[in-house]
Amino acid sequence: MIELDLKKVKAAVMVLRSIRNPLRTKILALIDANPGITVSEIFSRMRLEQSVTSLHVGSLRRSGIVRTERAGKKIHYYADYENIKAISLLVNQLAKYYKGTRSKKVKDSTSSTQPTKRIY
Repeated sequence: MIELDLKKVKAAVMVLRSIRNPLRTKILALIDANPGITVSEIFSRMRLEQSVTSLHVGSLRRSGIVRTERAGKKIHYYADYENIKAISLLVNQLAKYYKGTRSKKVKDSTSSTQPTKRIY
């Protein structure tokens, strides 16, 4: 009998979806380059609406990709490198099981001569 916690599978999918979103990848790059940045600084630098920025930063936070520190009324954002590394290791492990579509196959990352693409 196969036992699989579907709630945990859904949570894992949400983490991966957070990373895969191109706008969130750009936001993560900005947070990485500017540790302690606030949402106000993010939306003004990226020329986004505050609500859009908050939505995407919130997704990154819930997924454990960024962490926060409160200083008075401001919330500062930092990339959570420990969690990102753990997610990366799991992704590499899971990718070994993916058989791909009929026309494509995922290459084993250990056998590839190409460097791994940074997500930010």
